[in-house]
This record gives sequence, C-alpha cells and structure tokens, in this order.
Amino acid sequence: MDWAKAQTVAVIMVNYEFIPDRLNFRRGVPYRLHLENHGSEIHDFSAPEFFNAIELKNPEVLGPYATRIVVRPNEAKDLDFIATRAGSYELICADHDWAGMTARITVE
Repeated sequence: MDWAKAQTVAVIMVNYEFIPDRLNFRRGVPYRLHLENHGSEIHDFSAPEFFNAIELKNPEVLGPYATRIVVRPNEAKDLDFIATRAGSYELICADHDWAGMTARITVE
C-alpha cells in the first residue's frame, strides 16, 4: 500500500460537535483521518464498530482499549487506515454525546 497517496480527511472537534458530522469513505482506499480539537475540553472520537471495519496502519493512536481516539484541546492526531467493510457507523464523543456531539460514518 502506498501510504504517501492516502487521502486526508479532516475533522474538527469543537464544543460540542464534529465538523463535518458526516464522513464518507470507500473500501480499499488509503485514508489519513486528521483530527483537530479546537474546543476547550478533551474530546474523543469514539467509533468501535468503525474501528473493527478498517485496517489500521497506526493502531497505537487508538489507545489501550482500541475503541476511541482521545484528543486534548489544541491537539491534533492522525489515523491512517483502509476501510475493509461497507456499512454505516455511529461516531460519538463519549463525554459529550448527551450534548449532541455525534456523527455518522459511511463506508461504501
């Protein structure tokens, strides 16, 4: 896989939303998911079912439970992956989903 050709998809995390709140990927295409926290609180990109449907180049970014990416204020993290299974997946910030910090990931 030529990771140098990975398509970058940026997601901004602010108090209390993901921008954009709809992410679309295609199976077999390399992506770099670039997460930036522009908010004043810690946010996480929690999508366990999605993480089970992709092959990761850098699984260490998911942390010890392999279910979420924690991003502190003014921090950015990248996840390099290839989607292997089509579907629709829920994305939440586990600490702020009650405030509407949710999104949808679709893999075609």
